[in-house]
Amino acid sequence: MVTRKILANAIRFLSMDAVQKANSGHPGTPMGMADIAEVLWRDYLNHNPSNPKWINRDRFVLSNGHASMLLYSLLYLTGYDLSIEELKNFRQLYSKTPGHPEYGHTPGVETTTGPLGQGIANAVGFAIAERTLANQFNRPGHNIIDHYTYAFMGDGCMMEGISHEVCSLAGTLKLGKLIVFYDDNGISIDGDVKNWFTDNTAKRFDAYNWHVIDGIDGHNTEQIKLSIEQAREVIDKPSLLICKTIIGYGSLHKAGSEIVHGSPLGENEILEIRKALEWPYSSFEIPEDILKAWNACTIGKKKEVIWREKFASYKNSYLQLADEFIRRINGTLPINWSSVVKNFIEKIQHNPDNISSRKASQNTLDVFGHILPELLGGSADLAQSNLTMWSNSKSIKHDPSGNYIHYGVREFGMSGIINGIALHGGFIPYGATFLMFLEYARNAVRMAALMKIHSIFIYTHDSIGLGEDGPTHQPIEQLASLRMTPNISTWRPCDQVESIISWQYAIERKDGPSALIFSRQVLCYQSRDSNQLSNIIKGGYVLRDSTEQPELILIATGSEVELAVKAYEKLTIDGYNIRVVSMPSTDTFDKQDLDYRESVLPSSVTARLVIEAGIPDYWYKYIGTTGSVIGICTFGASAPSKVLFKKFGFTIENVITRAKSLLH
Repeated sequence: MVTRKILANAIRFLSMDAVQKANSGHPGTPMGMADIAEVLWRDYLNHNPSNPKWINRDRFVLSNGHASMLLYSLLYLTGYDLSIEELKNFRQLYSKTPGHPEYGHTPGVETTTGPLGQGIANAVGFAIAERTLANQFNRPGHNIIDHYTYAFMGDGCMMEGISHEVCSLAGTLKLGKLIVFYDDNGISIDGDVKNWFTDNTAKRFDAYNWHVIDGIDGHNTEQIKLSIEQAREVIDKPSLLICKTIIGYGSLHKAGSEIVHGSPLGENEILEIRKALEWPYSSFEIPEDILKAWNACTIGKKKEVIWREKFASYKNSYLQLADEFIRRINGTLPINWSSVVKNFIEKIQHNPDNISSRKASQNTLDVFGHILPELLGGSADLAQSNLTMWSNSKSIKHDPSGNYIHYGVREFGMSGIINGIALHGGFIPYGATFLMFLEYARNAVRMAALMKIHSIFIYTHDSIGLGEDGPTHQPIEQLASLRMTPNISTWRPCDQVESIISWQYAIERKDGPSALIFSRQVLCYQSRDSNQLSNIIKGGYVLRDSTEQPELILIATGSEVELAVKAYEKLTIDGYNIRVVSMPSTDTFDKQDLDYRESVLPSSVTARLVIEAGIPDYWYKYIGTTGSVIGICTFGASAPSKVLFKKFGFTIENVITRAKSLLH
């Protein structure tokens, strides 16, 4: 007879064997959480291993991603496209079983986890997306979106600051379909956590307005089942199930200690565990009767078929809504998208204005938001400064079918939640803060880039131009940091039109996140012909040019483009042949073919001057040893912006002086 304990032991031994074969990994948590995982995945999780992208599946997040063999074992056992050979190749080059779960790499992995705490942030994003999408599309008798988000957390996730940010917000938003299992095993890499982690976790989450069930025996099937049933009955609070487990459960000599946390058990220890747990099978051997009991393909297909029948009925009654739902789930833009963008730009060209790029961004949202209901925005308590709210913004706190999230002062949490929303599907999420506070959120932004997902990060107050707030708020090295991060597309527009194009690019992009960098101060509108206009989306283009071969190229971004243009005008009057290149997105420019890049920055013109109010190091790839950069190598200062720009050399006079020094 195949008992529950035998089914859980299948997870334990696959995990032990894979870690041992790789001579690397974390066997302790998979062994400790196997009983919880068996109950959840076999009795409650709605999913279809044959179609990991079924939109109404439950989401499972392994926030304690070091326990990756727990997830890989579950995926293999339940019938996902993950072979036993892949488990044998755990942590090896080109395998589908990397050291930590990676989205897009392994079928059934919902998000990349590893940096502790970010998985739970993603899970909050999943839960927000599920509830918002359900409220936007469900109709009486037609619940086409109706699924849970389940997450596993460990002590490390609990200690990381991001968990405080996102779990606090989850309680405020009353995300009743978020159910989290806390693996309370009391052990981290350094040993017994009571020496550095004595929080009363139950009271903490009760204070967050969560439904908390404490004292669950994580190795008692009936207690686990009862706690899940109770959690599913609570619809107005997220639930935390605190499960007491033994890390390395089954190990005779290492269970309950840090020794089993992050190292292979050893062949002799595994042999003893096989005897103790009465597991007579060899390494990686799972008998057919156990595989059959685990396999979820047949029931998963039936569940999706039932859902598709429901959706067909929904489409019968609400054809327009159903078509819109399909469009959004497929990530297809409306058929009038291109014409809306084109008409908006033409309107700006006929009636230009000098405004800050943050205001230009808000104006863009006001146009795009009306045709893109999938835009789900927010700000980390700076909406009045970031200008992320538009005329039809509605808070999901007050209207669950809304399109705006007040994240509070939670930059890191916001960014992790945005990633979860993007991963869920049906939305294009964006969130904003000051560029300086990217530093609080840096790791979540990196994770978006690693996963190549459709997150949009808005950063305003982009330079010393924010003025009197001083160096604590004035970004210097942040632009370079973003540009050096793989897969992120970073845009720093110089006026209204470039701001529109940056939004267009971010919305149309499907292979990674975008960072849109906007100014606080007013920027001068730049006139362009049709050719220049069409080249903006290429990331860099010739904005002003000489009638003859240029002697010098001025390269600038954002607020400094105006400075370059004014210097160009004076230098041209003085008889010099000058070209101005606006380069709002260096990574986009770098993706253009060689002919185009050569047409903008001809290799024959070696005199090049970059003007940007940030650290200069990044720009030397464009100017070599013969060019120069007007940048900032120190932190800023507290003073009015005009005073600061003069102090740091961002004046027409200094640009002309530096330009002439390159010409002679």
